[in-house]
This record gives sequence, structure tokens and C-alpha cells, in this order.
Amino acid sequence: QVQLVESGGGLVQAGGSLRLSCTASGRSFGSYSMGWFRQAPGKEREFVASASWNGASWNGGRQYYADSVKGRFTISRDNAKNTAYLQMNNLNPEDTAVYYCAASASGIATMRDGNYDFWGQGTQVTVSS
Repeated sequence: QVQLVESGGGLVQAGGSLRLSCTASGRSFGSYSMGWFRQAPGKEREFVASASWNGASWNGGRQYYADSVKGRFTISRDNAKNTAYLQMNNLNPEDTAVYYCAASASGIATMRDGNYDFWGQGTQVTVSS
């Protein structure tokens, strides 16, 4: 079993930046792929970013981003801290949502939330105009 805890959310002005963290505990998730999703009020949960394990390093694996965040968001990981990150730059009010991290034992990056085995509780990101 893997427990995921997100942190780093908050209130930021448009154009600002935040870095979300997702710390795993319970067991090693060194070969797991990671994903970030978000859910805005009244909307369905949507894919944000994901990264796979390439057998040698996590950051060297495939990464995918939603078109709406491409060029602004970056997914990364610190293996020593068992933590994944989502760096979010140039935020706009449309990025306001609860952000969730997720882990897949398959090790394959995917945009489908049904393919993830473990989920965090979410962290709120609010971007003011």
C-alpha cells in the first residue's frame, strides 16, 4: 500500500508560481509512474501531467502534459525524498482547482485516472485575477 500526501497549494495571483509536492510513504514506489490531476468546482476531474519510469531513472522517462498546461507546468521527482513535484508557472484563474497526485504500479505514464492505483487527498490551488 502506498500513501500519498500533497502539499504546496495556496492562493496566488495570476502570473505567479506554485510548486506542489506529493510525498509517498508505506512502501517504495521507485518504479511507479506518477500523475497529477485537478478538479475545478462543478467540473469533472481532468488530467494535468504524468511521468513514467524508464527502468533507470524516473525523470528520464516519458512525460505527458495537458495542452492547457504545456510549457507552464513541469513534473519532476526527488527519489531520495520519495517525493514528486508539480512546478506551476504563469498561473491563471482557469488553473484554480483541487490538485491530486496519483501513483500507478504499472510504471507507465497515462492520462486515464482509472489506471492509477493510489491517490492523495488533494490540495487547493486558487489563482486570483
